[in-house]
Amino acid sequence: MDIAGLSVSMSQVKAMGQIGMAVLDKTMEGGEDLAAGMLKMMDAAAMERSVNPAVGGQMDIRV
Repeated sequence: MDIAGLSVSMSQVKAMGQIGMAVLDKTMEGGEDLAAGMLKMMDAAAMERSVNPAVGGQMDIRV
């Protein structure tokens, strides 16, 4: 392999590594947003239970 080919190959490997890191960063940001949303929903449910402790305590089912 000549020097020019090696240089191009190394450049491509470097670019692919940078692209992989960018995709991983976006995935982690999405996970953080999802976790924040879940925590917000859990806080809302806890607030509802503190105001109405009987809500969700019993379930009537008829078949």
